[in-house]
Amino acid sequence: METIPNPVHEEKLDHALRITASQASGLSSGGAVLLYSHVDDDPETGRLRAAAGFRTAEEARRFATDLERLVLDAIKTGEPQRGQAVGPIAERGEDGSALAIPLTTRNRVVGAMLVAPNAPLSDEARDAIDTLAWSTAIQIDHAGLTSHYQLLAADSEKNLELADEKSDELLKLSEELFAQDIELLRNNEKLGKIEKLKNDFIEKMSRELRTPLNSIIEATITVLSSENENLSEASRQTLRNALDEGTAYQRTLQNILDLWRIKQDEFPIEIQDVAMADVIDETIFSVQDTLRDKPVEIVKDIPEPLPRIRTDLAKINQILFLLLDNAAKFTERGTIRIGARYHEDRLHCWIEDTGIGICPDDQKYIWNEFYQVDDRASDRYRGAGLGLTLVHDLLVLLDGDSLLSSEPGSGTRIEFSIPAVRA
Repeated sequence: METIPNPVHEEKLDHALRITASQASGLSSGGAVLLYSHVDDDPETGRLRAAAGFRTAEEARRFATDLERLVLDAIKTGEPQRGQAVGPIAERGEDGSALAIPLTTRNRVVGAMLVAPNAPLSDEARDAIDTLAWSTAIQIDHAGLTSHYQLLAADSEKNLELADEKSDELLKLSEELFAQDIELLRNNEKLGKIEKLKNDFIEKMSRELRTPLNSIIEATITVLSSENENLSEASRQTLRNALDEGTAYQRTLQNILDLWRIKQDEFPIEIQDVAMADVIDETIFSVQDTLRDKPVEIVKDIPEPLPRIRTDLAKINQILFLLLDNAAKFTERGTIRIGARYHEDRLHCWIEDTGIGICPDDQKYIWNEFYQVDDRASDRYRGAGLGLTLVHDLLVLLDGDSLLSSEPGSGTRIEFSIPAVRA
């Protein structure tokens, strides 16, 4: 049966496939993922529909070109195909392997999923990816059946003389769509359980790691604050470095917990009176450790006195700290400007730096979890790539919006605004 594309259904399917690609990337330790659907007039070819886990669009295109044969073999044979990634994708994974999984439903191959994991897949992860592939196949086929069903319904109205014949086909399609709806519900329930197990594991591990880490940090602070004459300056410096690393790790664990709480809808908004001028001063003070001895000046840019407003103090403080800390991290010299103004029941804030900047291809990915503009950046600039993701989710929680502008070598400006009434 030939499926007839419908623009509305295609748009919905593309959105669903982008979500699926992101889920598969997460299951493969942030690996590279491509999703294909077959082309009706040539079932042994595939159309690229979604991608996840890539730093740039060019990287995704190169990956698709290099492993095109692997994908076509999976679509043609209906069997999983193993191969070897090349270039930057191969360097990210431990063994550089790639897996093309055919998307099969009703004994038909409707596409393929190409995965290049960043770490070897556990049995649980492979089972989850297989389940995801099965669900994706149903979604692709479901979209085609729905389009064909609606076309037949419209055609039946125009051709009453063929009503009986069309009605039989419509009834058959209705039964198939209903059966697929049931399968999707069952599959989504299974994926939901997998997602819950993953989230519970993240939450538990973060809490379990944070407790001993807090003890280590407290013990280090106690030793540094004591007047122990037997402790050399070199030893004190080593302890200071350990304290800095421990504090950064503690912050990463807290970011993970906060992201988990937002996803679980367990991060309530607590509105109170806020003096934004004080919040900005506290934020500037908090990032001094990140700046260390770098020749960087932080300048306040407040064009007019800020009124006291009603908002969530903890969350706005966290957003400003994460953005300013990120700017301090990636600015080696020059100026960082932090500003705010209140206009028409909205708080507008901005942070502008003279740092390394972000190339246009990378800008759309910077809000993604664990995303690093450059693998080498993780060695030079401490961080897990969660700060901007948390900023994005906190802004969504506060019904805010953001705007990024950046040029490589010139710096970055991030603006955001949130609704807020005067106190």
